[in-house]
Amino acid sequence: MAQIKFGTDGWRAVIAEDFTFENVDRVAQATADYWIKNPVAGTTKKAVVGYDRRFLSDEFAKRVAEVLAGNGFQVILTSEPTPTPSVSWAVKANKAVGGVMITASHNPPSFNGFKLKAHYGGSADPETCKAVEKLLDNTPVRSIAAANAIKKKQIVIKDVRPGHYAAVNRLVDFKLIAGSKLRFAHEALFGVGAGCFDQLLAGTTCKVTTINAEHDPNFGGINPEPIAKNYTKSAPYLKKHPHDICLVTDGDADRVGGMDGRGNPLTTHQIICALLHHYIVNRKAKGRVIKALTTTSMVDKMCAYYGLPLIETGVGFKYICTEMLKGDVLLGFEESGGIGFPRHIPERDGIAAGMMLLELLATEKTSINKIIAKLERQFGPHRYARLDTLFPLEKRAALMDYCAKNPPAKLLKSPLAEVKTFDGVKFVSRDGSWLMLRGSGTEPILRIYAEGKSDAEAQKLLQAGVQLTRRV
Repeated sequence: MAQIKFGTDGWRAVIAEDFTFENVDRVAQATADYWIKNPVAGTTKKAVVGYDRRFLSDEFAKRVAEVLAGNGFQVILTSEPTPTPSVSWAVKANKAVGGVMITASHNPPSFNGFKLKAHYGGSADPETCKAVEKLLDNTPVRSIAAANAIKKKQIVIKDVRPGHYAAVNRLVDFKLIAGSKLRFAHEALFGVGAGCFDQLLAGTTCKVTTINAEHDPNFGGINPEPIAKNYTKSAPYLKKHPHDICLVTDGDADRVGGMDGRGNPLTTHQIICALLHHYIVNRKAKGRVIKALTTTSMVDKMCAYYGLPLIETGVGFKYICTEMLKGDVLLGFEESGGIGFPRHIPERDGIAAGMMLLELLATEKTSINKIIAKLERQFGPHRYARLDTLFPLEKRAALMDYCAKNPPAKLLKSPLAEVKTFDGVKFVSRDGSWLMLRGSGTEPILRIYAEGKSDAEAQKLLQAGVQLTRRV
């Protein structure tokens, strides 16, 4: 039997190797067992199951629905490939005990995955995921054929996207956006976000262009990850056909990247800081700012300048979700492009982020490049880099121990100010530059992150990180 382990956001594996119908049955049964053993006050015995555009995702989702129905749950099964935040919204809106999203997010096309959603409409916390792992194979798989379950209304087929889209339009100043005449491009990377902005902005003065909207389980030969190397088709198009901004969503539309109107890539950090600026300056919002450790230190400087409390979490939106559930949150975000909004769902939402960017541009009536340039003049340039390198799992603990006990006296020319060790090891200098080493949860991969005042500085810091790995 394959070992099944939840990582930073669910269980992922290669289709037909470990991601098989048999193993999906096992995880679905363990999930049902957990929900039965741990009922949540105020919820109903309902679950929501959604799926993305990957190979066999619809069939895997149907199998999950059959198992949950076989365990006495009424299941809302999405009628179409659906964004993850739409599934999360449906969990909360239906007072369901939880939800399952069949997706491998930004992973290569050969992968699929099982994301577990809790009753509050966000990622299940690490303790829940561990508890589900422990329940694997405790009870035999119980299921009911979909055709029978649909007849008995134990499985209800429903499009849950309209409710989510309506919630997004309530979150933003839709009237302002509707009259803005903005030209908005969306690089869908062949994912489930394709067409969502056409629906959201139908009947407004905005012009929407969706790029790479086709349903292609091979994602056009790329990984559906919102990073610059995957914009090879959309960037040249934008150079010839300028827009005001281009948002990029990943395979399941919960994460964002972007380009300016002419195809020049924006980093997730720039998008995060632009939206934080919008919430603070234009929306006059207050509250705690939640960021993952690997997010730009411009956020730290902005929070210090405006007197806002800043909370740093480990990597994975489930940690940000935990903080959002405590309340009094202005925004929550992570380096990989996950952004969560208050008074919505405690979940990263790429569709909400796109609409909020339009609200920013409609409010300031200027380009995204000018907004970012203004932030850099105020808080200084910040350039980020990351390197993923093979590193033996059995040596990782020794490396982390060595780094924690032997911190460098300075990073480049700036004296070391702080060492953080609650998720990997992060060295922070007085000028805000930083270097971090952190292992993958499930693979023999070490991730090295760095940020400096220039691309050259960021690369030098990465090399310093590589040198540290050679000490062990």
